[in-house]
Amino acid sequence: MLAACGSSDDTGGNGSDGGPIELTIGTFTEFGYEDLLEEYQRLNPNIKIKHNKTGQGGPYHQQLFTKLGAGSGLEDVVAIEEGHLSDVMAKASLFNNLLEIGPKDVTADRWLDWKSQQATTKDGKLIGYGTDIGPLAMCYRKDLFEAAGLPSDPEGVKPLFETWDSYFAAGDQFIAKSDAAWYDANAQIFNAMHNQLPVGFFDTSDQLVIETNADIKANWDKVTAASGRGQSAGLVAFSNEWNSGFKSGAFATKTCPSWMLGVIKNQAGPENKGKWAVTDAFPGGGGNWGGSFLAVPTQSKHPQEAAKLAAWLTAPEQQIKAFGKTGNFPSQKAAQTAPELLEKTDDYFGVKAGELFAKQAAKVGQAQYKGPGDGRIQENVTSPALQSVEQGTSPADAWAQVVDGATKIAK
Repeated sequence: MLAACGSSDDTGGNGSDGGPIELTIGTFTEFGYEDLLEEYQRLNPNIKIKHNKTGQGGPYHQQLFTKLGAGSGLEDVVAIEEGHLSDVMAKASLFNNLLEIGPKDVTADRWLDWKSQQATTKDGKLIGYGTDIGPLAMCYRKDLFEAAGLPSDPEGVKPLFETWDSYFAAGDQFIAKSDAAWYDANAQIFNAMHNQLPVGFFDTSDQLVIETNADIKANWDKVTAASGRGQSAGLVAFSNEWNSGFKSGAFATKTCPSWMLGVIKNQAGPENKGKWAVTDAFPGGGGNWGGSFLAVPTQSKHPQEAAKLAAWLTAPEQQIKAFGKTGNFPSQKAAQTAPELLEKTDDYFGVKAGELFAKQAAKVGQAQYKGPGDGRIQENVTSPALQSVEQGTSPADAWAQVVDGATKIAK
């Protein structure tokens, strides 16, 4: 009876009809969970899992908040990207406290301090188990660099990627000798630059500071000036054209949080193995872009079983496996220092990716605070405005749209 109500401490419990307990999990883009979910079901034969996977994070989170508002329809375990976490924290009562329903040996100190703090409410409830973080490196096409007369080995390119000024200067050199663009999209560059800032769109009191934070406008000016000189391919991230651009060589560089490695491999395909490279150099030293959490909504009929699944998926062993599949870099301390992670070689890029991103992760002192609506400002305001600049809108007019749009979301 306890298992039927989803309150059993035994993961091997049965459903109300005596059959397996059916759990659902919702994720977006690439979490690397396909093989892991099959493994979990083999280890727990009385658990059956349905995986609902959405291609893009924006539509996924829109559906998540719609179902939260409706009070039904959510999966037992839901993934939440850090840019949308503040909106979830504002609705913390609709999620289970994992410190209460999760396995007792899973405590917040397993994760990097800033990672667990992001998902902890002011009264001490842990809403989500951290999955990955997104330490930043730079990916680039060696063949395109060589054709344009630029150095192409990982050490030789480091001076090009030392600062954003050196990066954009190298872009001018590149496009003068190549038909390809220097980078894929204004928004992708701006977002990486933005995540390096100590203060983003909001301060820690949840006040919108987009007009008073001069660093945001300075980044805007640098990116739009570079695209005005022809450096951007003008593609929309995760669109069909952007996906095919990896394979066709439409652009030469790509800001690479660790999870981007899996995207590049999938989209560039085996025929481009050896052409794409990654270096631990990044303009401004590094930063974090992305990272997610697994949460258990109060809608779940099997909250303890769901919490156990989420805890297992985010354990060090599984985080290391997910990194090997998709490049999602672990957020658990034990995983980041594990020899099997540090020695892990990515044959596609020809580099010890674990060691490289561990070095980049060490450069992230504190994650930027994300206020309510932060993810919506990025997805629905700054990214479309930057795209409009690529299509001919003046940077000044587009910036005015950004300020207006962000102000409306922050109200």
